[in-house]
Amino acid sequence: TWAGGVADLAGVRVPVLPRRGFILVTQPMPARTIRHKVYAAEYVGDVASSDAALQTSPVVEGTAGGTILIGASRERVGFDRNVSVTAIGTLAAKAIELFPMLRQVRAMRTYLGFRPYCPDHLPVIGADPRAPGLWHACGHEGAGIGLSAGTGKLIAQALVGERTDLDLAPFAPDRFPQAEEEPR
Repeated sequence: TWAGGVADLAGVRVPVLPRRGFILVTQPMPARTIRHKVYAAEYVGDVASSDAALQTSPVVEGTAGGTILIGASRERVGFDRNVSVTAIGTLAAKAIELFPMLRQVRAMRTYLGFRPYCPDHLPVIGADPRAPGLWHACGHEGAGIGLSAGTGKLIAQALVGERTDLDLAPFAPDRFPQAEEEPR
């Protein structure tokens, strides 16, 4: 999420911006009540949206320990770590719409994180021609963990001069216009 700031230190612009998201964690349930991660349809649209305003779409997942994780929210508010009662309340209400039994379950805690967002919704992968020696592997938004092994392989291939398994041109660090970006 801080890749844009790191690029700034090298004198280049890579518009990776923080997109804040909250997760609610419920009290443990007696049995694994929800066995699969359940996404509402609007989740896909929220991920693809460039809107800076708060967006919430329920994602509900049971854990092996019995707790239930409730997400997902997105908003571009810089690195603001303040708790948003609006975001948390909306997540809870939408999760209850999917699973009415959650109305009787207490939330134990909430946490937040920042997804590394790029305006074109593609990660930044590869050598930066504007700063020799600088390589980027960032901007995967909420898919970073899932894409990390593949991104690592692509970077390793490129570093040693091998042909990469995927064309890196769409992910080029210098693909963004040099116009002013929103504040971090």
